[in-house]
Parts: sequence; C-alpha cells; structure tokens
Amino acid sequence: MKTTSINRQNHHPIHPRNLQKLTDWLGEKLVAKTAPKRWGEISIVLVDDEGITQTNREYFGKNRPTDVISFRYDPVPGEADKISGDLVVNIDRAVREGTARSNVDHELALYIAHGFNHLSGAEDDTPEKRKKMRATETAWLRKANTEGLVSGLIG
Repeated sequence: MKTTSINRQNHHPIHPRNLQKLTDWLGEKLVAKTAPKRWGEISIVLVDDEGITQTNREYFGKNRPTDVISFRYDPVPGEADKISGDLVVNIDRAVREGTARSNVDHELALYIAHGFNHLSGAEDDTPEKRKKMRATETAWLRKANTEGLVSGLIG
C-alpha cells in the first residue's frame, strides 16, 4: 500500500517526512486489520475548516466542519483489484482541539487514525461502535507514540 499526503491548507506548517512515517505506519495497521483484502493508494488530504465544510456539504449535505471524512473505493470488477481511499483531515480543528488538550500532534494523529479505522470498515454510528473504534485508535496511537511517530507533525 502507498500513502500520499496532500497539504491543501496554509494556516499551519506541516512536517511532511514525519507525517509520511505516521501514515505509512497506520497503513500497515489497516492492511493487518483487513487482511486478506489488498490495498492500493490512500491519500491524506489536509484541509482547513472551510475545505472540510465544503467537502461535508458536497458529499453529505452537512454545512459544517468536522474532524475527518473518509472515502473508501472498492475495486471495480474487471479492473483494479485493490481497495483505495481518501482521508480529508481538518487541521484547523486538530490545532484547536489539540491546543485545548495540550497536544496538537496527538490530535492530528488521532484524526488520521480515525480515518484509517473508517477505511477498514469500522463505523461509529452507535455508542458501542464508537467505543470500539476509539479503543482501536487509542491502541494504535499508544504503539505509534512509543515508536516516536506521534510528534513533530505540526509546527
């Protein structure tokens, strides 16, 4: 699987190399969680409040910002045999919420992990499912943090 990050905001400086290490690592977790499914490319698109509001409105009819939006594209029969996806991540919200919680990098990493978890097929439409997703994401980020992957993402 290949992960690609695209920065479509200019409010917050990003450290692309550190972000790439984290997204590659989370991609490995996604592959392990969904085996034997095959993955192609995952794009992580960093946007501001305006960009995610536009995406949310266009695809879901919701005229408000959110933290992350995930798009999963299953293979087309007779064409590519790999699943691909896009994550649209709101860096403005990550900075706001992360500042309030004292860790901006962790907040951004959480949004990206949440998006990868959705790509795996996980849903958060009930309290039980939300709790299960959060447990997976917390475990991923604890491990990523011990490997030095949840720091130096923003700033």
